[in-house]
Amino acid sequence: MENYNIQGVSAGLAERLRQFSALAENEGSLTADQLAIIYDFRWFKLFVPNSLGGLEWSVPEGVRLEEELARIDGSLGWTVTLCAGANLFVGYMDRSVTGSVFADPKVCLGGSGQATGKAVIDGDRYRVSGRWRYATGAPHLTHFTANCTLEQDGRKFLDSNGNPVIHSFFFPKADVRIISDWNAFGLKATASHSFEVDNLTVDRSQAFLITPDAATWHHPIYRYPFLPFAEATLAVNTLGMARHFLECAAELDVAGLRKSVQAAESQLKEARESFYRVLDYSWNELLRVGECTAETFEPVSRWSRELVKVSRKQVVALFPHVGMAGADASSEINRVWRDIFTASQHSLLRS
Repeated sequence: MENYNIQGVSAGLAERLRQFSALAENEGSLTADQLAIIYDFRWFKLFVPNSLGGLEWSVPEGVRLEEELARIDGSLGWTVTLCAGANLFVGYMDRSVTGSVFADPKVCLGGSGQATGKAVIDGDRYRVSGRWRYATGAPHLTHFTANCTLEQDGRKFLDSNGNPVIHSFFFPKADVRIISDWNAFGLKATASHSFEVDNLTVDRSQAFLITPDAATWHHPIYRYPFLPFAEATLAVNTLGMARHFLECAAELDVAGLRKSVQAAESQLKEARESFYRVLDYSWNELLRVGECTAETFEPVSRWSRELVKVSRKQVVALFPHVGMAGADASSEINRVWRDIFTASQHSLLRS
């Protein structure tokens, strides 16, 4: 394999990955060549234990890589981010099944965080039905993950606050029906299609809860709250794509544009440094005391939103000045623009 730095990827590898971007968009999915590189570097297993063939990286390490991959190509970064984030669920899954599931070097989980399914308790199993949207990487997923409300004898389970009790589940690909409905104008190669199951019998070992208290592995990453983790990983995708947009703009022969690009780069650099400062602090606090308070993670959420806000603002300000290249659907800068503003529709990025 090529030399790899956890802060990013080599220039040669970046170029290899980027040369497939237009083809991947046309095909509506990452190419076989891109996936081969991902499997080779085990990027879908960023947060999987070493003993299961993973890299067992920290949050700051993984987030920095995801930013770099998004800078190379939006669909590439988004797919690795969402699939690596779903593979992180290994830390909450029943250990009686994780060995067999993650023995596959190409294992890739993905799905939906929306609780649009129901799981009916049936003895020591569940009967699950539902339809979920936006399963990033659907064509190459080996397992689909989904959230469901719990029911028994026609009655919904409620928590102490009267809210529906929600459990997460995973299903082998063979048990789901993929609905090819991803028609967004950007991030086309993420192939974020819907999927559904109908009265599927599911073993209890396929249910899990994504909370630090429910972790089944002891690596610190499984004690890092999932919401700030998700916010941070999605935010750096917007940052990476914005950096790519500025790179494309800098290459255009447009009078006065380079100075504007440099000013935008300065704004991104400042926001990026502040974001990573609080992210690194939250991780170091977790290592130091074994857990973190809400006060530790609130700045991660706040700076994730700010990072996205600054990134979008710089791109929007520059777009009217990039000329017809920005309006040409076949151009690289137009693809990056479309990717950024497709990503912006994710519920965690709308603020």
